[in-house]
Amino acid sequence: MHEFNSIHTERLLIRKMEMTDKEDLFLYRSLPEVYLYQSWRPSHVDEAIAFITRNAGVALQTPGSWMQFAICLHDGKLIGDIGIRFLEDPEQVEVGYTLSPDYQGKGYAFEALKAMIDYIFQSLNMHRITASVDPDNKRSIRLLDKIGFRKEAHFVKSYCNDEKWSDDCIFAILREEWI
Repeated sequence: MHEFNSIHTERLLIRKMEMTDKEDLFLYRSLPEVYLYQSWRPSHVDEAIAFITRNAGVALQTPGSWMQFAICLHDGKLIGDIGIRFLEDPEQVEVGYTLSPDYQGKGYAFEALKAMIDYIFQSLNMHRITASVDPDNKRSIRLLDKIGFRKEAHFVKSYCNDEKWSDDCIFAILREEWI
């Protein structure tokens, strides 16, 4: 099994979440414009602490688990997070990402997602990556399109969030489409 260390890009460091991330994680994840399309909405910093603690206990490539990584500037400032959900099929994963509004529109999400896709295909040797997106989340859909994902499905009212049924779009990319 592969061990995750960190990923360095031109402007970013992607690393394991640390307890020092708790305040920044809570601050951007608790904003209504951020959690609009998210299922996890911390209402107190203690929930961010519990999230980081749970995440630290997840082993890479454990089927059915999410592993969330910190997206940081090179100075260590947490600006977002990117996660991998390890599916029951050991050669497929799902990705998800969240960026603080202060850092959106600057190419950071593109840079982080591209680096994570490289890692997933090259280091983890995966066959397929999917992403689940609310069809109203136009910015996320543009990012997936730009990076080379294709839309595979649109499920109508397929999940309940805040007591409201919402649609879900599935995007995917194969290793041979990426490399």
